[in-house]
Amino acid sequence: MSAADNILGTGRTPLFVIAGPCVIESAELCLTVARHVKSVCEKLGLTYVFKASFDKANRSSNSSFRGPGLEDGLVVLKRIKDEVGVPVLTDVHEVAQVEEAAAIVDILQVPAFLARQTDLLLACGKTGRWVNVKKGQFMAPQEMSNAAEKVRSTGNKNVMLTERGTFFGYNRLVNDFTSLAVMKEFNAPVVFDVTHSTQQPAGLGSASGGNPQYSPLLARAAVAAGVDGLFLECHPRPRDAKSDAATMLGLEEVEPLLKACSQIAVLRNGWR
Repeated sequence: MSAADNILGTGRTPLFVIAGPCVIESAELCLTVARHVKSVCEKLGLTYVFKASFDKANRSSNSSFRGPGLEDGLVVLKRIKDEVGVPVLTDVHEVAQVEEAAAIVDILQVPAFLARQTDLLLACGKTGRWVNVKKGQFMAPQEMSNAAEKVRSTGNKNVMLTERGTFFGYNRLVNDFTSLAVMKEFNAPVVFDVTHSTQQPAGLGSASGGNPQYSPLLARAAVAAGVDGLFLECHPRPRDAKSDAATMLGLEEVEPLLKACSQIAVLRNGWR
């Protein structure tokens, strides 16, 4: 098993889980979330990766909270690695952020709106870190083959692809579960973004709305369809979250959701 496989628990656990708050609000909040989800995943035998963004560069409103920035954000992420003992993931939006972020984090994430940005994908690939490319809401799943190949052209084979819903009509995302099967053909782990898939982009005018009550349904369907990992955002007080409050799950919702998904994954994989 390679070091890269070990990060995701490939072959050892039925699913890997990428979870945390949308944005770094404070070190204390991130530690609370990381410790809780780690405990749940250990109980269920799932591999856990903590996620949080140091900057949310694509907020609906210019007045929305964006995060602490690169330098302060990486300090928090390093604390999570050191004190909780789990791999960490964060978004990068510009080539200039990649090298500094890669010195700390285990997985670099390319946001959905940037999934076609060649220079960013190449820069992430050159670090040798895992690169999680989120499928653009405007892209067909077949197009993600090109995103994966851009990363691989650097010699880095550690790329995963994440489905997070597709724009359809006004302020609405729709999930096409056949896209998961399409992306599985590209020889990369496929992840389903549970919470962003319930988003209503700019549905509240200056912020995104959402339907988080459908998160468990979508997660179960995605696992049954064969995804390798789940991505979700959670918070001790979801409606007080400074980003994506309308789709965030409460910490108490994480265990029942992951328990059901783990049971489906075990059946799907033929594990005993």
